[in-house]
Amino acid sequence: MSWLFLLIAIAFEVCGTMSLRLASAGQRWLYLAVAAGYVLSYVCLSQSLSHGMGLGVAYGIWTAVGVAATAILGKVLFKEPLTWVMSLGIVLIMIGVVVVEVGAAH
Repeated sequence: MSWLFLLIAIAFEVCGTMSLRLASAGQRWLYLAVAAGYVLSYVCLSQSLSHGMGLGVAYGIWTAVGVAATAILGKVLFKEPLTWVMSLGIVLIMIGVVVVEVGAAH
């Protein structure tokens, strides 16, 4: 159940961040979606913790997947740059999260 809450938290965080991009471009009413996305994300993140997931693992995965998804969606939806160096950085973040996850299992 903790993994389900974590995935939902990631989805809300990414939605909030995408709304932030749109709100900052002039659609100010979307700041409500930004706030709701971030609040719901933290609520779900805390639920994943209360269901037994370690803080380091949950936060690491939450941030890494959030960064990767935001960068990819920024490229697709807003035509923002996603260079090979940025892609390498995302891969290194993901590797770091896997290492933390493996380390937490011991």
